Parts: sequence; C-alpha cells; structure tokens
Amino acid sequence: MMLEKIDETLLTLRNISFSYKMRKGDKLPVFDNLSLSIMFAEFVGIAGPSGCGKSTLLRIMAGLLKPDSGEVYFRGKPLHSPDPRISMVFQNPTLLPWYTVIKNVMLGLINEKELTDKEKEERARTFLDMMGLIGFENAYPAELSGGMKQRVAIARALVSHPDLLLMDEPFSNLDQLTAITLRRELENLWLNQILPISSMVLVSHDIEELVEICDKVIVLTARPSRIAGVVKIDLKRPRSRRSQEFYEYVDKIYTLLS
Repeated sequence: MMLEKIDETLLTLRNISFSYKMRKGDKLPVFDNLSLSIMFAEFVGIAGPSGCGKSTLLRIMAGLLKPDSGEVYFRGKPLHSPDPRISMVFQNPTLLPWYTVIKNVMLGLINEKELTDKEKEERARTFLDMMGLIGFENAYPAELSGGMKQRVAIARALVSHPDLLLMDEPFSNLDQLTAITLRRELENLWLNQILPISSMVLVSHDIEELVEICDKVIVLTARPSRIAGVVKIDLKRPRSRRSQEFYEYVDKIYTLLS
C-alpha cells in the first residue's frame, strides 16, 4: 500500500550557507546558498562525497545547528531550535547505558507533560513491539547486539509521533543481514502507514540502499556543497536490485557524484 502524497511542503531549506569555525579563526565552508524541500509523505535520500556535509545538513534540518545565512522552515514556520515533531537517528545508537531499554525509549517522551508515567510506558511498549523488542524491555544496552541497539534508538525516535524522521546512516555499522532486515521492516511499516511519521530523510553512502527505499535522491557536490541533481525513483515496491531499471537509477546517481 502506497502512501497518498499531499501537495504540501513539510520542511524547506532556503538559500542556506554554513561554515565551521576552525581553531585559528579560519572558516571551513560547508554549504553555499543551498535550497531544498521535503514534501509530506515523502521518503528522501541524500547522497554525496565523503566530507560534503550530509550529517551537518541533517542537523540543520533538525534545528540542532543554525545556518550562517538563509532560513529553515518547518510546516511553514521558521525553525530556530529543535522541534519535538522532528526526530533523528544517528549512525551510532546514543543510548544511556544505565537505563533499561524501555527507559531509553521513554526518554523520547520527555516533552510530553500531559502523559502519565503509565501512559508513557504503554506507548514505549507499543513501539518496542513494533521494532521486535518485546521481551527486552528490562535489558540494558550492554546486553544487546548492535542491531538491537539501533532498533531501540529508532523506537525512541518514533515514540513521540514525529512528523519527520531524519536518519544519519543508521544501518552502516550493522552486519549486512541485520541491515537488510531492519531496512525492509522500517520501509514496510512506513508504506503501510503503521508508523506515525509523515516523511523520512535518509543519509547513506550506499547508493543501492537509497534506490531501494527512497522516492527521490538528492545528490550533493563536494564542499562547499550544492545540489548536483535530484533523481526521482519511479519503481514499484518492493524493488529488486537485480532489475535493469534499478541499476539505471544507480548509474544516474553515480554519474552525478562523479
């Protein structure tokens, strides 16, 4: 079942420029007048050469970094700080080792003042169940595999019912089989409208991964980054990596990267 797209913009970056300040006072330019939009009910991939600022871009989208110039708009309003309706999953699961699995997930509800502790726990269990972690509620992160830790991190990102989920190479540190399984599960949950989120943005070095699950892929240039092109993926789901059409899209993206 495909999500019905709404002709409305969820998040917009308009003429963004950003530089990192170095120790000696020099500036390292990352983005130069970059503009892009994420629509409602859209799964967007971001590709680009190493060091071009893909992770930085996600942090600007999340309100964690402020651009030097330009504007970020979320649901039509300026975004100047983190918004609970935007969640982020990092490459390495950032779990608190002294908290159990369920307590780590409940951290995602820290801003939900109207919920009781019991309601928070019930919602956390719902998302642990969704991510296949029922039975591990009272385990600690050190007792989990890498794939299970990332499942906990995703459950925590989803438990607050965000509109937008940003993912920074969430499968790159997992073994191949675990990565494939988790990626497919997440895709199926989103396509069947089981997840509360409207849109997802995935940063990845794996071009085949992006073609497999994204509606479109935004390709960035080397730093200072601009958009080299946008490739819309018009393939039926589930997508086969063995098909001719699949690798035509992969080639388009590699051509833009080269």
